This record gives sequence, C-alpha cells and structure tokens, in this order.
Amino acid sequence: MNNMISAIKNNVQDRNSVAWKRLCDYVEKIAAEGNDEFSPVKELGPELFSQIYTLPETIATLKKVKRVWLYGSKLKRIPPEIGEMESLEYFDPYTSYDLHWFPYEIINCKKLKDSRVSTRALYGNFKNRKGFPILTNNPVRYEGNTVKCSICKKDMSWLDTNQLWVSLRIGTDVLPLLVNVCSSTCEAAIPAPPKDYIPHAHKGGSNLKQLRGDNDLSIEEFKQKYAHKIIDISSIEDQNEPAKSSTRT
Repeated sequence: MNNMISAIKNNVQDRNSVAWKRLCDYVEKIAAEGNDEFSPVKELGPELFSQIYTLPETIATLKKVKRVWLYGSKLKRIPPEIGEMESLEYFDPYTSYDLHWFPYEIINCKKLKDSRVSTRALYGNFKNRKGFPILTNNPVRYEGNTVKCSICKKDMSWLDTNQLWVSLRIGTDVLPLLVNVCSSTCEAAIPAPPKDYIPHAHKGGSNLKQLRGDNDLSIEEFKQKYAHKIIDISSIEDQNEPAKSSTRT
C-alpha cells in the first residue's frame, strides 16, 4: 500500500482569474446553446486551462451534455453539482493526476456508462492502494456555507455533516467518492463497494487497513488473482490446428 497521505486542500481555485471567468462564460454558453459536449481546453486553450483546479458549480445547468472531456487537466476536485448533469454518458479526466477523488453525487448520473480515469492516482486504487486522507472533523469544504446530504439532499452546516469515503463503480472505473451524510439512516443507505475494496464507508487515515495492491503481489500471487483473465496460447493454437491442416496441399 502507498502510505503517502496528503491532506486535502480547500479553496484551490482563484475565482477572480481570467481563466476562471472564461470557464464560467463557457459553461453559460454550453448551457444556452444546448450542446452535448463539454471540452473546456478547446475553449480556453492549454495555458488558461492549466490554471483551472475545479469546475464551476454552474455545471449543474449542463442538462444536455453527454460527453465531458478533461484530458490532461490540473483539476484537484469536481463539485457535487456534476450529479445534476442528467444526460452525461461519457466522462474523461484521463491523465488528470491531481484528481484523487470524486463527489458521491456523481452516482446520480444514471446514464453514465463509460469513463476513462487514471486509476493509479486514485485513493484506494487496486494497483497501489493509495492512502485515503482522514476525514475527522469533516475537513473537505465545497463552495458555500452549507452542504447538502449526499443521500437525502437535506441542507446542513459543515459542522452537522459526517464525511466518509466509499469506493463505487462509476462508468467503467471504481472511484473513491466523498460522501456527506446527515444521519446514521443516510449512512446506512450508502451502497456496498465492489469486491477487492474496503467493504464499507470509512473515515480514511493512515491506520486504515486496505487489501494489498497489485504492485505488492508476488508473480505467483498475481497469476493466481488474474488466472481467469490469462489466455492459454497453446490451447488457442490447438483449436486452430485443424483449420491450418485443411488448407495444406
């Protein structure tokens, strides 16, 4: 397991910068025109796009966007409003190596079936089991003085929320999600993670026990774990042998 755990920083974005204002204008434009693709690097250009570390909360207005392209971004977080992008089908933040986690609300994108994420950068990923930052005292803050419960949508203060991590399959990847819950009832409603991940929601921290990552397995352990995916070349050759023989003259 990778034991290097850094605290999550808040207020990551300069919201007075030219880059941020251009991005906000772009979101407004995409919403007004009803476009189905969101690719900020095309609008801002690489230099300004490299100054973007989160997305505007107004992405909630992108109701018709089906594909989001964030390849190579410097993003450090995504706001929970992504869960209101009801048409989202494809999500691509590939090579966004500072993006270690996602908001639980992305689970509300019911049409999201395909994704491309740099999994090695994710907390708890199956390759190196990157450590989860501890969530004691609810340290993660989104924009604003209140936050909605990720489960029941109740408004609450940052003092009232209970922040937890959970790993769930989103699109084609298992992502570490930050959950804000208002009660034990809502905590109990968090779905169970898939096999080979911590089987419940948790607070993170250096004392958290994770399964061994693929990078820590011996060759024999790796072969045993992925035996069902290993192709027996000899058996394929045997199957093709009659076909080869029949073509001989």
